[in-house]
Amino acid sequence: MTGWQDDLALPFFDDAHRTLARELDAWCARSLSAQPHAPGADVDAECRALVRQLGEAGWLRYCVPRAYGGALDQLDSRALCLLRETLARHDGLADFAFAMQGLGSGAITLAGDEALRQRYLPRVARGEAIAAFALSEPEAGSDVAAMQCQATLDGDHYVLDGAKTWISNGGIADFYCVFARTGEAPGARGITAFVVDADTPGLQIAERIDVMAPHPLATLRFDGCRVPVAQRLGEPGQGFKLAMMTLDIFRASVAAAALGFGRAALDEAIARATARPMFGGKLADLQLTQAALGEMATALDAAALLTWRAAWLRDTRAGRGQGRTTREAAMAKMTATENAQLVIDRAVQLFGGLGVRIGSRVESLYREIRSLRIYEGATEVQKLIVARETLAARQPQS
Repeated sequence: MTGWQDDLALPFFDDAHRTLARELDAWCARSLSAQPHAPGADVDAECRALVRQLGEAGWLRYCVPRAYGGALDQLDSRALCLLRETLARHDGLADFAFAMQGLGSGAITLAGDEALRQRYLPRVARGEAIAAFALSEPEAGSDVAAMQCQATLDGDHYVLDGAKTWISNGGIADFYCVFARTGEAPGARGITAFVVDADTPGLQIAERIDVMAPHPLATLRFDGCRVPVAQRLGEPGQGFKLAMMTLDIFRASVAAAALGFGRAALDEAIARATARPMFGGKLADLQLTQAALGEMATALDAAALLTWRAAWLRDTRAGRGQGRTTREAAMAKMTATENAQLVIDRAVQLFGGLGVRIGSRVESLYREIRSLRIYEGATEVQKLIVARETLAARQPQS
């Protein structure tokens, strides 16, 4: 394999997937800016515009089921991964805008009642409502069971008190899927999920968070925020399970985005190495350069195979009503994000001083990739998940 077009020949995909990837790649080349999003730009406005653009073009329809304006009968992990890999190769903020529409509404797709699905999902698919997923807290990131945000039942409402932080689309979202402690049982078994509209009294944007790759991020504060019982997602105490089910679907797509960033960096590195004069020849003529390029290409192919396997298994098992793909998604996310970081770092090195100049593509990719090794489960957490699942599979059946 040498790139995304070669991947499409793999048996993980069908003809509909191949057509989707090619059509989106052509659309991206026509419609998305080739310039990196500069630090200091109005990222809120850019992200809103991208959501509208993706919605109008029909790409957000892959974030929801067909019954609610979607493109397919149910969420398809391979389609989501192909969409993210393609968008990331062209524009990191476009990938972000797409991904958050899926992650932010995924819990509604999985556990919302018919009224909630009809209210939110068609607007997500059209790009008319911006979604957000509010799970992390100041003292509960990787350890979700340490969650402290409370939801207390009061008649036909829940009253939310507490904080959420590192919330993507915080400050621009129209609604948040919020996870809070309702106390049915200790730890992870006492968490429930809710849909909270952004204009609900008692919900405030406590702080906007600036990060190295420009994205809308914020800390949310809930102070006596009253949410109708009808806005609850699923049964009380089932929120942690719902969060993990949602992440199981979208974690593999993080790997796909990393793959897209890595492939963009490899393309830039090859173009630079074959054009840059060096010691009477080209940079690409040097054995050290060739060794770097060989390592980069191999790292990306390994990431691609794990990513497409995780997506294919998820779709196959979901269609048969079989088990989850937690282990495979964790392997893909861990490997793809770490390998893409390596590839992009090598690309920066091959560019020399130009590689760290603000506004260059590889400099932008260097900033984009770093957060992927942290969000939706840091690399260290993925290692623990893989180990836990591997050990569990070796336990004798009772």
